[in-house]
Amino acid sequence: MGGTTDDILDGVIAADGQRLDRALADVTGLSRERIKALLGDGRIALDGKTATQASLKPAAGTAFRIAVPAAIPAEAAAQDIPLTIVHEDTDLIVVDKPAGLVVHPAAGNLDGTLVNALLHHCHGQLSGIGGVARPGIVHRIDKDTSGLLVVAKNDAAHEGLARQFADHSIERAYFAVTSGHPVPAAGTVRGAIARSAANRKKMALVEDGRGKHAVTHYRTLEPLDGAALVECRLETGRTHQVRVHLASIGHPLVGDPVYGRTPPRLRPLLQQLGFARQALHAAVLGFNHPVSGTALRFASPVPRDMQELLQELGSKVSIDQVGQEMRSG
Repeated sequence: MGGTTDDILDGVIAADGQRLDRALADVTGLSRERIKALLGDGRIALDGKTATQASLKPAAGTAFRIAVPAAIPAEAAAQDIPLTIVHEDTDLIVVDKPAGLVVHPAAGNLDGTLVNALLHHCHGQLSGIGGVARPGIVHRIDKDTSGLLVVAKNDAAHEGLARQFADHSIERAYFAVTSGHPVPAAGTVRGAIARSAANRKKMALVEDGRGKHAVTHYRTLEPLDGAALVECRLETGRTHQVRVHLASIGHPLVGDPVYGRTPPRLRPLLQQLGFARQALHAAVLGFNHPVSGTALRFASPVPRDMQELLQELGSKVSIDQVGQEMRSG
């Protein structure tokens, strides 16, 4: 577990009957919230096996190991980085994020992130609930996924948006390019998702009762040459959800370096295009304004790199036509 910059904490659980987060907080001096975050990142092991559930009640004497990552700067710095703003008001801002832009600072990406850009654009006026390293951040999309996300400017907006994410009332639709043609052409993938026990940087489907419940509805918009253009609608929003769920049915995203292998027939094309990311775009985002209650819905056009990929794969569907369909719901 962990890399060379991790601070390794070893010890044993002191007493029976305590929740894991409380037991570890008592022994290590770390806060329970910090323990929960480390559990979520797959950085805690019990008797050599990765633990993820704060509610576990391990027996006294159970050995634990915690890999605490190196500290990052306490506060993100404002940086003048170009942003595509889809909507902005006094409470929130909706951004169309390009592929390659990390959402918030973390080890390995201390600056040059969306948060750094937002701090500059909003003159520091972002909600504080996410902490000083993640101001305004209510949800995330992966570095190499493009598309829409909403950021809170104040705590009231943050809390209102968080409630909608928690009750799964947020509308989120993605364009995905899959390897092969999903069978059936439309369906629903259900499966709990948690950190992989073998690789903490990777998520995995796990048995019920472990991890977080996740549901993805998909439909094929167009079969392509060795691939397919697929719309995915998220009922839940888990880390890497679309990537994990599509890989689980045998159709990982084209270009995904973690959850799939590029089919040999597609490798020359991706090299020719310089397409070096998972083919996933957050195209639609809908929610009720957390302060006014007004229904808001936004759509983002497919970025140029995915358009070129689709054209080379033989797409005959107008992206504008598909986008209009998604915009109208």
